[in-house]
Amino acid sequence: MSDRCFLDTNILIYSLDQSSPSKQDRARRLVTDGATSKRGVISYQVVQEFVNVALRKFQGVVLRPDLDSFLQGVLFPMMAVPSSPWLFLDALRLYDSISVSWYDALIVAAALQGNCQILYSEDLQHGRRFGDLVVENPFL
Repeated sequence: MSDRCFLDTNILIYSLDQSSPSKQDRARRLVTDGATSKRGVISYQVVQEFVNVALRKFQGVVLRPDLDSFLQGVLFPMMAVPSSPWLFLDALRLYDSISVSWYDALIVAAALQGNCQILYSEDLQHGRRFGDLVVENPFL
């Protein structure tokens, strides 16, 4: 991982999901590489969505102390894009111009504000470009 990369929520979720070992392995590598290289970027939205799913879907797999440690040791250091009025305005412009959902527009806007070259996501079209940012589906 040599470029700054943005990890969409689904990457973090797959890192816990034991139902697809190949996706889990790839997602764990991306999260680990992003955190250790300090090139991984996430936003407040990714943290919120991840914690919501972890508390509901993985209750019993993920214990609260483990979730606390993951937040503090992995996610918080990668959380480079805070919520801001500018993020919302950028996302609104993207929503109007690129035909994606509001939440996907927030993800793209956050990746752009984080100066990322790669957006790892399963939700957006693989290979789609937003200026210098390119979407990569790591599970293809």
